[in-house]
Amino acid sequence: MISVQDAFKKFSSRLELTQREQDDASRRQQEIRNHLRTKFDIKSDFLTGSYARWTKTKPLKDVDIFCVLGGDDLHYRKKEPDVVLEDFRSCLADRYGDGKVKTQRRSVCVEFDVAGQEDRVLSFDVVPAFEKNDHFEIPDTTVSAGWTESNPRVHAEQATEANKAFSGEWKRMVRMVKKWNEFHGKPVKPSFLIEVMAVELLDPPFGGDYRREVKTLLASIADRLNETWPDPAGLGPPVSNAMDSAARDLAREALLAAQHSAAKAIRCEREGRNGDALRVWRDEVFGTLFPLS
Repeated sequence: MISVQDAFKKFSSRLELTQREQDDASRRQQEIRNHLRTKFDIKSDFLTGSYARWTKTKPLKDVDIFCVLGGDDLHYRKKEPDVVLEDFRSCLADRYGDGKVKTQRRSVCVEFDVAGQEDRVLSFDVVPAFEKNDHFEIPDTTVSAGWTESNPRVHAEQATEANKAFSGEWKRMVRMVKKWNEFHGKPVKPSFLIEVMAVELLDPPFGGDYRREVKTLLASIADRLNETWPDPAGLGPPVSNAMDSAARDLAREALLAAQHSAAKAIRCEREGRNGDALRVWRDEVFGTLFPLS
């Protein structure tokens, strides 16, 4: 039977992107970019979000592409945000079909048929953006101004530094807790909030024990979930604004339940019940990607 420590290493490996996933993501995002360039003046584009930061969980979906519009399309900034979103949607629907493309709050989602195909990207979120000084403005249909200032590169730099300080284990820890969140129906919203909090809550250096680090991080998030967690770039609304008081209470309950399950698993292992410990980690915390053997 596999040891719990080795099970965590295997679990961590399963959460990492395979070469096949990376190749598929690269091919599809280049295809999307090239098609958009036939209709829009795209000054630059780049991957962002958790995929670019290597904190994405599986299955691979909602990969973010920032498309910075150039001079010929600056007129969109003077219009309502749903205009540019709809024109992006229409352009992408010409390539992928109306049923596979939809507008969202800040982006246009493109979905792919990948049923039964492992290591394939399920969807991309395409974000129209405009340069503003050293950052960007993006559409946001849920705020009165219609536009939100953003700079995803700031958190990417923070994540890189946090990972370096945490002996290269910060991103692995974030992926694990995000997988817990996904397995339990995403009580913490958005999952990006976990990353933002982890920059502060995961104190370096890494202690070498995934079990206790996971337990401590779950407890720390629960303890500080009611705080306001600002946009890392200090530009947009707080990341924690996505949940109201009731949602935070439910998320905190879920986090505390996971912490108690982690404590139970550690106790089982200490008592020599290795199999029981593995099953608690799988069935109560992480789901089926956590190995039993």
